[in-house]
Amino acid sequence: MNLTELQVFEPQNTKLTKYLFYTGKGGVGKTSTACATAVTLADGGKKVFLISTDPASNLQDVFDTELDNKGVTIDGVPGLKVANLDPLQAAAEYRESVIAPYRGLMPESVLNNMEEQLSGSCTVEIAAFNEFSKFITDEDIQKEYDYIIFDTAPTGHTLRMLQLPSAWSNFISENTHGASCLGQLSGLEEKKDMYKKAVETLADSSQTTLVLVTRPEETPLKEVDRASKELAEIGVHNQLLVINGILTHYDDKISESLFQKQQKALMEIPRDLKDIRAYAIPLRAYNVTGLDNIRAFLTKDYYKKDEETIKVQSIPELKDVIEDIYKSGKKVIFTMGKGGVGKTTIAAAIALGLSAKGKKVHLTTTDPAAHLKFVIQETAGITMSHIDEQAELKKYQEEVLTKAKETMSEEDLAYVEEDLRSPCTQEIAVFRAFAEVVEKAHDDQIVVIDTAPTGHTLLLLDSTQSYNQEIKRSNGDIPESVKKLLPRLRDEKETEVIIVTLAEATPVYEAMRLEEDLKRGDIKAKWWIINSSFYESGSVNSMLSAKAANEIRWINKVYEHAKGFFAVIGWREEEIKGEALLNLLKRKPKVAFVCVHNSCRSQIAEALGKHLASDVFKSYSAGTQLKDHINPDAVRLMKEIYNIDMERTQYNKLIEDIPNPDAVITMGCNVNCPVLSCTIREDWGLDDPTGKSDEEFIKVIQMIEKKIDQLKIRLQN
Repeated sequence: MNLTELQVFEPQNTKLTKYLFYTGKGGVGKTSTACATAVTLADGGKKVFLISTDPASNLQDVFDTELDNKGVTIDGVPGLKVANLDPLQAAAEYRESVIAPYRGLMPESVLNNMEEQLSGSCTVEIAAFNEFSKFITDEDIQKEYDYIIFDTAPTGHTLRMLQLPSAWSNFISENTHGASCLGQLSGLEEKKDMYKKAVETLADSSQTTLVLVTRPEETPLKEVDRASKELAEIGVHNQLLVINGILTHYDDKISESLFQKQQKALMEIPRDLKDIRAYAIPLRAYNVTGLDNIRAFLTKDYYKKDEETIKVQSIPELKDVIEDIYKSGKKVIFTMGKGGVGKTTIAAAIALGLSAKGKKVHLTTTDPAAHLKFVIQETAGITMSHIDEQAELKKYQEEVLTKAKETMSEEDLAYVEEDLRSPCTQEIAVFRAFAEVVEKAHDDQIVVIDTAPTGHTLLLLDSTQSYNQEIKRSNGDIPESVKKLLPRLRDEKETEVIIVTLAEATPVYEAMRLEEDLKRGDIKAKWWIINSSFYESGSVNSMLSAKAANEIRWINKVYEHAKGFFAVIGWREEEIKGEALLNLLKRKPKVAFVCVHNSCRSQIAEALGKHLASDVFKSYSAGTQLKDHINPDAVRLMKEIYNIDMERTQYNKLIEDIPNPDAVITMGCNVNCPVLSCTIREDWGLDDPTGKSDEEFIKVIQMIEKKIDQLKIRLQN
């Protein structure tokens, strides 16, 4: 598959069924695609109902309308009604309805255990499915609307669970096989027929289409392939693939590299996805909020840049995070984040960085890719192990089933087997493997692990320990290594959890939810890392420079949320494999361009430094006095020549406002910089073009460009 083979997604010209379910990992654009589909169909005269069951739904922002769980007609789109359901609230209400009958009859530890078992993602999924089902089976809604669109889809695990008789059994009677999420359906017996009808509708290709939304990148394509197979196995065969975020043209080095990366991912697309109808949505520079943007999303682009300006002058690097961990003396380091944000790469780079400082490091990865291995094997002081998530899950499942078979009926065993396929079970199986790795670590060794347990996993293990002490009947015994690890993880002097995200809305909000869940488990995260950022890439491609400007809001948000304990890793042209990992650790020299007012020449030099040499050095500009704005002719000409908007990405600064530089370049105004100690100091002797003709201005800009190129070569060597 390549870009030229893909048609642009046009819902009005695509064969679609009444029910449309959108699925895909966080941040791929499934809500944007669902909203654009809904508006396009409604604009074409159809009656459409759009329903969100995403816990982090931003539909209210997207439509700029206060929404409820019944449905609100959108101003400007008369045929469209939108409902925003909260499965977290629904899950909380359901959880209480199951536990309430046992209050006062059971010990507190048992109630806590029940509550935590119904606090995982599985229960939220069931609560969300409960909401789906109401809309799928409501005959009045069915008659009134031409299309009913859901911006999330149930998982295969949820649908399989609904088909098992024992899933509906009494909570307490079945809760005998250890730490997992049990009895999610025990309070929903009266809704069995509704669920059955909903599952049948999902599997009916004449009524339901599953829209798989992904990006032209390796990890999201693999993830959507897994979801496609899992749902096909239980009868959801009518599938459609939408690949969002395709760069359609390039005109500089960065955009060409991104284009080639995307082409490579599409050429290597998983085999089974090639058999599914596939469509493309081009990369958009804007956030999909407001009706104008929703309508434009599937049809056109305009390079609208966010108005926000950067709030932090000196953005920390990965090296700063490693230095802090090294000084702290912490022994257990986790990198945590949703799939596809680069946790494994960053864990490996941290391991290499700590090893370079003389620490003994053991890196444990759950990523089957062996490309990390040869770098680490060549590096003294690092050992490495790989946790095979599937093998650990199988081992845990067999252990539980062996004990369960001693006392359970075939019907109950079928439920236990499905329950053991839940995400929560997999987390516990992997956590047991983590515990064994950490236990083997010596006092003088640091363990770095590329996945962290969720707060739910920790609380589940906690409550199961208490429950087991109270009622000696659980078959899923908790190993000693797990019992020892729980207090270590909660010790801030011992453990560091690093949250990894991207500078986009969904990944940031998802990371915040992960952090909240960790807090429930009494674990605090200090450092945040924004990976793969275009902000400092210096690209002049219209699309990517707009995208870089739109990242500023999310960089600011993470900076404020993490109280300054954050770092940014720029987007890289090369695959971060092998030796390229070491490049993440290299500290780029800081170059300060200085003139009296920091309004013209020094600002141009900062902008061109970022554009032409961001892979070699970090550029700053400053002055000894300040004007209240950047020279408007400089701003205008830099926009015209390079498509660089200095008013958005830069501001006037005093010398004391910038970090200590390695090189100081004065522009030619004999400014004295006594406060800046540095290893390189030179004066470029440039005339001030302020108030002169465009021709004179352009001459100065060209001289600065030439000198930046020369400086880049010198610093590289």
